Amino acid sequence: MNIDARLTELGIALPKAAAPVAAYVATVAQGGMLYISGQLPFIGGVLITGKLGNGENPPERTLEEGQAAARACALMIIAQIKAALGDLNRVERIVKLGVFVASTPDFTDQPKVANGASDVMEAVFGDAGKHARSAVSVPVLPLDAMVEIDAVVAIRD
Repeated sequence: MNIDARLTELGIALPKAAAPVAAYVATVAQGGMLYISGQLPFIGGVLITGKLGNGENPPERTLEEGQAAARACALMIIAQIKAALGDLNRVERIVKLGVFVASTPDFTDQPKVANGASDVMEAVFGDAGKHARSAVSVPVLPLDAMVEIDAVVAIRD
């Protein structure tokens, strides 16, 4: 399967790969693996912020907004893969996603939020997009982002 053709078929336009905002690099290729630093959710160039769950400050954000944020992170991960490798067909497998969800203590649907990213990986890469995953809650993320996701990807030479 040609991944660029698959993206077109799915109607997905990748964002421009975001530059690091601190003292790190976006990706590291080592030993047949590509490690992708945590990516934040930008939709239409706007960072999606806030916490999922109940609460007055910040206002409640919905599960659907969390899933959309996770999807945006997944697209940025794919953009980072393309920027690092030049060719998405070099992806052998999406090995693992680490999903961090900013939420209130009462929110327990982190796995459902993470599905927003997991579904993208499977849609784009097919069986090679099926991966191991963690989905955890945190009290706050950089820049008040709602979701942050990092990834480990097996790559072909």
